[in-house]
Amino acid sequence: MAEVVLVHSFRGGTGKSNTTANLATTIARTGKRVAVIDTDIQSPGIHVLFGMEQVDSQTTLNQYLWGNCSVEEVAHDVSPDEVKQNGGKVFLLPSSSDAGDITRILHEGYDVRLLKKGFASLIKTLTLDYVFVDSHPGLNEETLLCIAVANTLIVILRPDRQDFQGTAVMVDLAQKLKVPRILMVVNRVMQNSDPEMVRQQLEAKYEVPVVGVLPNCDEMMQLASSDLFSLRYPDHSLTQIYHQVADKVMTT
Repeated sequence: MAEVVLVHSFRGGTGKSNTTANLATTIARTGKRVAVIDTDIQSPGIHVLFGMEQVDSQTTLNQYLWGNCSVEEVAHDVSPDEVKQNGGKVFLLPSSSDAGDITRILHEGYDVRLLKKGFASLIKTLTLDYVFVDSHPGLNEETLLCIAVANTLIVILRPDRQDFQGTAVMVDLAQKLKVPRILMVVNRVMQNSDPEMVRQQLEAKYEVPVVGVLPNCDEMMQLASSDLFSLRYPDHSLTQIYHQVADKVMTT
């Protein structure tokens, strides 16, 4: 059975999409078949990390949610060469970045139950090992559904007081919904911070495993979401942390 991994943050600007894309790719490089679903329909963007500057609005998650096509028809094979060489696959289900489509979603909404149905169909048809869900920040109906069907919830936060308060709400909700596994990743930590101290403080505060403390680095800023960091900088210390987090995700 495939593992459904929801990557979520209470606030925007945490580096959630970058983390999702790099973790999914890292796991796919071990020979796994991985799908990445962009459910951040209001502000999509993870497709850019996989080299899809332009997305055909007819082959997006929006069209599936409006009942215009099957979920498999919007699954794009975006497997990098490094993934293919190891027998893995990465499929991306992007949301539309067309202004009209975003406005329609905001105005009309969609049947969120189709997401759960789509996950099951996608896993079966594409024989997936992992499904990574890149969600819209905060709490809404779609987020609650994704939390409810996830095997693993990865909460991304920054070392920021507003993030701390929102994350407490997220963790409490996930525990009430009985998510089997809740993990935490702290992103954009200052270079002069002690990662182990950050880890210990947050684990004591939330009583949830902190599986990654990601440093703020110039190379990530310079890359500006134009590529997958773990492939562009395979020997970087941040890439090594992505590998460590991926190992934790794959450890059941």
